[in-house]
Amino acid sequence: MSNNQSEEAQKREIRNRRHFSFRLNVFFFITFFVFSILIVRLAYLQFVEGDNLRAKEHEIATRPVAVPPIRGNIYDSEGVALAYSTSTQSLYFTFDTKMTEEKGLALAERLVEVFDRLGQKTAKPLTAKEVLADMDLKGKVYFSYQPRRIKSGLTKEEIAFFSEHKKEFPGMDVVEESIRQYNKEKVAVQLVGYMKKMSGAASLEKYKDINKDNTDKTLEYLKSEEVGFDGLEYMFQDELRGLNGIKEYPVNNQSEIIGPMKLTKPVKGENIYLTINKDIQLDTQRAITEHLAKIRSSTNKQESAKNAKTGYAVAMEVKTGKVVAMASMPDYDPEVWQGGISSEDLDSIKYYMSNGAIRDVQPPYNDDKERMKHPSSLVNLGSTQKPLTILLGLNEKLITTQSEFIDPGYFAFGREGHETRVRNASSAANGKLKPATAIAKSSNAFMASMVGNRLYMRDGTQGVDIWDSYMKQFGLGVTTGSGLPHESSGSINYFKEVKNGSAQSALIYASFGQQARYSVLQLAQYASTLASHGQRMRPQFINKIVDSDGKIIQSFQSEILNTVSFPEAYWNTIETGMSQVRVQGFEDFKYNFYRKTGTSEQDVGGGRVENAVFIAYAPAENPTLAVAVVVPEGGYGGWGAAPIARKIFDSYDEYVGLNGTPQKKEVTAPPVNGAADGVPDGQAADQQ
Repeated sequence: MSNNQSEEAQKREIRNRRHFSFRLNVFFFITFFVFSILIVRLAYLQFVEGDNLRAKEHEIATRPVAVPPIRGNIYDSEGVALAYSTSTQSLYFTFDTKMTEEKGLALAERLVEVFDRLGQKTAKPLTAKEVLADMDLKGKVYFSYQPRRIKSGLTKEEIAFFSEHKKEFPGMDVVEESIRQYNKEKVAVQLVGYMKKMSGAASLEKYKDINKDNTDKTLEYLKSEEVGFDGLEYMFQDELRGLNGIKEYPVNNQSEIIGPMKLTKPVKGENIYLTINKDIQLDTQRAITEHLAKIRSSTNKQESAKNAKTGYAVAMEVKTGKVVAMASMPDYDPEVWQGGISSEDLDSIKYYMSNGAIRDVQPPYNDDKERMKHPSSLVNLGSTQKPLTILLGLNEKLITTQSEFIDPGYFAFGREGHETRVRNASSAANGKLKPATAIAKSSNAFMASMVGNRLYMRDGTQGVDIWDSYMKQFGLGVTTGSGLPHESSGSINYFKEVKNGSAQSALIYASFGQQARYSVLQLAQYASTLASHGQRMRPQFINKIVDSDGKIIQSFQSEILNTVSFPEAYWNTIETGMSQVRVQGFEDFKYNFYRKTGTSEQDVGGGRVENAVFIAYAPAENPTLAVAVVVPEGGYGGWGAAPIARKIFDSYDEYVGLNGTPQKKEVTAPPVNGAADGVPDGQAADQQ
């Protein structure tokens, strides 16, 4: 019995040893497997994920703060700064999270004492309470590691003091910042444009999601930075902006700064050189302002225009498309935007801040009912349409260069007994006319009968499409291609007239310029196309873009948008007529030139107004400059707009030269009684 028990015990011991050995092997196998996984994982983390993890570690351990870039400058064609960024020294505060409000107030009081003693004297000096609020000790506005701006525009004495007493003002740093300045003479204000804080510019599509998916801190737009909101400031925002600088602060897990800051300096934006000549631009602005004042107070019936409050002009080189002057008057001081604009300032400039030379801008009347009685910046062409009407008629074989028409002073169309009469100015009966003399005499009846009505009689409703195609080839009814933001293509009414009236009335009224409203830039491009005999140039505003070292990044070349081919005899016909147009202000002009006046009638608010329109190009033998002028409610184009153009030609001749050489300005006596080209005083030189 005892032997059996001993044998059973031995067997049990052997089984236990076997089980133990098995469990031990399983343990070692599991341990080996786990360690193998750990080794593989560590190898993966080190060799595959190492770079990403090191970057993540750096990101957690530091807090990058973007520093706004230094914006590039905008210069005129001669290198005169029109918009530029100047440096100012500002005081910033980065605080210790353990600072109490009591200590913060004590620091603020010490700062105010320095400001009052060494800073510029202002009508409203900073108070300790305001400084404490700017310090934002509770982090309501900023994260703890973000510097707070306490004061801008430090004096040299303040800068020196804070540099020498840095230890006494913990967390205080003097930082150089960029502030946008504009030429004090207010040169081409609406063209240059203006800027707004990024936080207020989000209404524009360009800025809505500009930081989306952006991981590059140098390209990140900051809420506090200023961005282009209109004009060239907006159009060339990307080129002008530059790149952010980066401040990196080492922090602990409590976001407390634990080491020195590392700075990557901002990269200055590129500089833009315009085609605008400052001197010609200022002369253009002055010419409009002075002439508006003159015609508002004039006692001459032909010149008087009591409601003429605004004026627009563009001067464009015929061969290059370069715009040397673009004026939308009155203008305003763009520096009202610096530091945020007040509601009072905004109300005072709201009718002048948009560029009426390229888009529809409302007249400057605060009363809504009164404003509806006056025209905007887009006006009908009036008789400046007639050279193109004759070209169309010739090219469509509706007339020849020698076609004759007996002008009784009107043209009647419509059903017998219900005719509508289109009249000349003052119902003047011009007698026998040919196409050239029809332009010179500005005959509405000729245009209506010989071109508008004939086009309808031949092509019916399709005649309106034919008319529209010619307009667009000369830049009327399409944008000019300038690329300027918010540019208008004009307001075309002849298609509406087809629906509301008839195709016949649409073509007849369009033939003498009463069926579409356009901008003065479109008129300048149209005049330039006439001058070049069919080459429609893209209006060019930029000569070149250079970097901060002066290296040319991009240069701009002349560009022909489209070419219109007509026999030379057709061009000669219209220019023969344009050379005979009577006009004020050019009595002693030493160059031969081609011109056309226009008095565009417009129904506004239940009444009818007359807008002064004028186009011209010179010299006639080799056209260099095309000029267009529009004065809403300016009356006759020969009186209300032409004298402005004369001053623009004179300015260009003085600074650039209509013959290629700048001419010294000559002082001449004014004409007696305002007579022009043998026209007696008090008689309209050209009422259309």
